[in-house]
Amino acid sequence: MDFVRGFIDFVLHLDVHLAEIIQSYGAQTYALLFAVVFLETGVVVTPILPGDSLLFAAGSFAGLGALRLWPLFALCCAAAILGDTANYAIGAYLGPKVFHYPRSRFFNPQHLRKTHEFYEKYGGKTIIIARFIPIIRTFAPFVAGVGKMTYARFLSYNVIGGLLWVSVCVFAGYFFGNVPFVKHNFHYVILGIVILSALPPVIEYLRQRREHSGAAAAAIE
Repeated sequence: MDFVRGFIDFVLHLDVHLAEIIQSYGAQTYALLFAVVFLETGVVVTPILPGDSLLFAAGSFAGLGALRLWPLFALCCAAAILGDTANYAIGAYLGPKVFHYPRSRFFNPQHLRKTHEFYEKYGGKTIIIARFIPIIRTFAPFVAGVGKMTYARFLSYNVIGGLLWVSVCVFAGYFFGNVPFVKHNFHYVILGIVILSALPPVIEYLRQRREHSGAAAAAIE
């Protein structure tokens, strides 16, 4: 419970904690930011690490001159692209090992084939859009690897999505993070970013529930 409270406090007060990190570690902060972005996108078991909010906060410190904008931008782009690449590779490696049981309920090879077909048809759009959705961002490249999405195709959308995601978040922080209203209400802004980025999957879940309920009601009638 203490860990959860501490983690929530860290995320909501990124400006305070990131300022302390920059003051304590100086140039090593870039390596820390690289590691967090890489782990958040590249390791399927660490989706709770801050992504959008961390990039926004880092961009705001670049706006103050505490971090250098272009090295920050380049390192975060590299971390995002390499993270998705690593996650894809993990999925591609584990997929054949866990989906070779023909009668497995959860690891049916038929599911793997359908996943592959889905990613070949819609995967590019999924990889790009998923960049802006926490948790989904972490799982999308892993599932693309499991589904054997063509690597060359995955890589192109991975690069586009990574550049777009980092650009939007870092430059939003750079240009707007130090506006007086934003600066004085930074924790509310971070909370808003977290809520807005989490809305798409919630909306999609509610939409599917409504469709299923409508289909069930139609079947009863």
